[in-house]
Amino acid sequence: MANLKELRSRITSVSSTMQITSAMKMVSAAKLSKAQDAITAMRPYAEKLTELLQSLSASMEEGAESKYADQRPVEKVLVVTISSNRGLAGAFNTNIIKGVKSLSKQKAYTNKGLELFTIGKKADDILKKDFEIYQNNNAIFDNLEFDAVAEIAEQLMKEFVEGNFDKVLLVYNSFKNAATQIVKTEQFLPIVPQETEEEEKENINLDYVFEPKKEEIIKDLIPKSLKIQLFKALRDSFASEHGARMTAMHKATDNATELRDDLKLSYNKARQASITNEILEIVGGAEALNN
Repeated sequence: MANLKELRSRITSVSSTMQITSAMKMVSAAKLSKAQDAITAMRPYAEKLTELLQSLSASMEEGAESKYADQRPVEKVLVVTISSNRGLAGAFNTNIIKGVKSLSKQKAYTNKGLELFTIGKKADDILKKDFEIYQNNNAIFDNLEFDAVAEIAEQLMKEFVEGNFDKVLLVYNSFKNAATQIVKTEQFLPIVPQETEEEEKENINLDYVFEPKKEEIIKDLIPKSLKIQLFKALRDSFASEHGARMTAMHKATDNATELRDDLKLSYNKARQASITNEILEIVGGAEALNN
């Protein structure tokens, strides 16, 4: 059994760790509340914009396609991986790394030139050992605003239009709740138009009057929709990160509390045994003197 001094030292150490994890949990909970409100408010707008774009695309005449919908043979693929700059978030970053590695092993991408655009330090540190990093951006989370994200989206669109990459994918954690994050892989470029039945196409043409022309509307909407899609993915990941960290720190605090209680019990038992031994020694000494 460990001596009393060692047990006291371990109890102090575990108590300090428990205070740190508890404070980190409270900080993440406060940040999660804001991030959750942001992604919850943004989702309906992003989904409606995508729905509108798909409806317009479905009603367009054949041949009137956007440069962002250019379906060409896939030779080079750019995967945008969204992780975090800090750890202590459970399996948040590990799941992204596993998702990218699993994606690279799929038949559609095994023989392709696959490069990564990493957003977040944690995934970049691991994935750069096995993949070619096209670019890294760790600073975006310091200023997670639409204008900053729009610049990255414009760069991705430019790379696709110029033919440097034939497909652009997003891999990120989608926020469900504080305890659940779902790794998603979305196609960013080229845009895949929604298949619509002929009857639905006729209804679209009858229900709406477009001013200016549908082609001009789509030309303006597509870049905006792509920027919103990337911004939503980053917002999702940001909320997921704080949810994962809050949950991880909650579990760490519970484990530290349990360990501290066990150490205190061991300490009390050791102290009781030490006192008992001292009493026995005193009694033994007294009896020896009497004899």
